[in-house]
Amino acid sequence: MQEFLSFENNLLEIEREIERAEDPNSLKALRRRLSLERRVFSENLSPYQKVLLARHPKRPHLSDYIERIFSNFIELSGDRFFADDQAIIGGCGIIGGQRVMVIGQEKGRSTQEKIKRNFGMAHPEGYRKARRLTELSARFNIPILTFIDTAGAYPGIGAEERGQSIAIAESICASFNLTVPIISTIIGEGGSGGALAIGVSDRLLMLEYSIYSVASPEACAAILWRDQSKTEEASSNLHLTASDLHKLGIADQIIKEPMGGAHWEGDKMARNLKSVLLSNLKELMAMDKDQLLAERREKFRKIGIFKKD
Repeated sequence: MQEFLSFENNLLEIEREIERAEDPNSLKALRRRLSLERRVFSENLSPYQKVLLARHPKRPHLSDYIERIFSNFIELSGDRFFADDQAIIGGCGIIGGQRVMVIGQEKGRSTQEKIKRNFGMAHPEGYRKARRLTELSARFNIPILTFIDTAGAYPGIGAEERGQSIAIAESICASFNLTVPIISTIIGEGGSGGALAIGVSDRLLMLEYSIYSVASPEACAAILWRDQSKTEEASSNLHLTASDLHKLGIADQIIKEPMGGAHWEGDKMARNLKSVLLSNLKELMAMDKDQLLAERREKFRKIGIFKKD
């Protein structure tokens, strides 16, 4: 049984009927009905419902994709300065015969794991670890794959005392000078500077129901209207969905999710993601290093430019 959100109730009822069904013909009909309902569900999602899907309790996390996509993964720990931040996983793995550096946020699944991972909200040492690993990658000519899934960088007093904003800024700055291909994929929630810190890349990929925003809809509603009931309105106005960001030229490619969301078929989602990563890796590795750097910088210079009529 899946863990369902309130607007997934129709799918929940069919799931329960499938569990109770004993007749093979009835079971077959119910599965067809479930497939159809998932299709209808996927085609009628509001921006706020996509926000909730991006945060779905059963949505695959980075650790799930590492297990399903990469072989011979070796985790590398610590920032060589203060501590090892468990909110960010980093290490070397192999995809399609190519060694890559994998870096990304991990939110955790159980209560104990969530506390250990700080709900995917990294401290400064997490971003310093990420920077250390990206610079190590450049030294050994290893492509970098980052995976974004965070509400934002941790805003606690200790994090601020240890230079949270500086760690994020230095991570962003360093990424513009790395001479290896960088692909960033938003697999769930991409929030604020905590996401951008590991989001400077040659290609920005977004899963179909992932989100990417300067602030969460809840924070936006609080700042603009001081009213949490405006959260759904904020979700629409922020243009934070994959389709919105692709139209704006910020996201380079949208990766299709199984009907109803990635949590329905994690293995299928991993296969889709792996295929897209390999395709983009092949293109980027064929590029000259000077061209790679020039296009990466130009890509981010264009973000935020608009013409006034």
